[in-house]
Amino acid sequence: MLTTLNTAYTDTRAADLAWALGREPLPALASLDLELEGAKLQLRLLGASHQVLLEEERGSCSETVACIPGSSTPLPLGVAKRKGDWEYEFAARVEVLTPGSFAGRAQELLALVADHPHGLAGVFPGSPHAFTALLVQRHEGQVHWRTWHAYPQDGHLVATRTRVGVRVPTPQLSPSGV
Repeated sequence: MLTTLNTAYTDTRAADLAWALGREPLPALASLDLELEGAKLQLRLLGASHQVLLEEERGSCSETVACIPGSSTPLPLGVAKRKGDWEYEFAARVEVLTPGSFAGRAQELLALVADHPHGLAGVFPGSPHAFTALLVQRHEGQVHWRTWHAYPQDGHLVATRTRVGVRVPTPQLSPSGV
């Protein structure tokens, strides 16, 4: 689903993005509710990036990547956490692109997400290449999502990848090593 976000595009920067796990739902400019094999998800586009809310029988998870005033947790390159039976993995990277490359990459990503039944993309007014996009899937009992946050004024494209699912137990060796 592709939407135009009803808010002004401000000169935020990729470096201003922060990451948070477990935040309460923030006001959304657009959202998409999904159910994937018993997992309920809400993809949320915020005025300053994204939030994913996941609820399953075994628990819930809330991921926020946004320009959050007063946040002390910058966007990490990677995070791995365990919460009860769940594992959470997050990775982020910043691509620096030329204006021509940026426009092409933006068009590719918006086309991919806009036509996908589990995708949500929002374009900010004033710049066709200023957008936030999310795409989710369920694979082998785990939920995966990818996001893209575009900052055309700097040529920065922030890409994130998340995996949430039930922890797979590690086989224990017997005392004899067998």
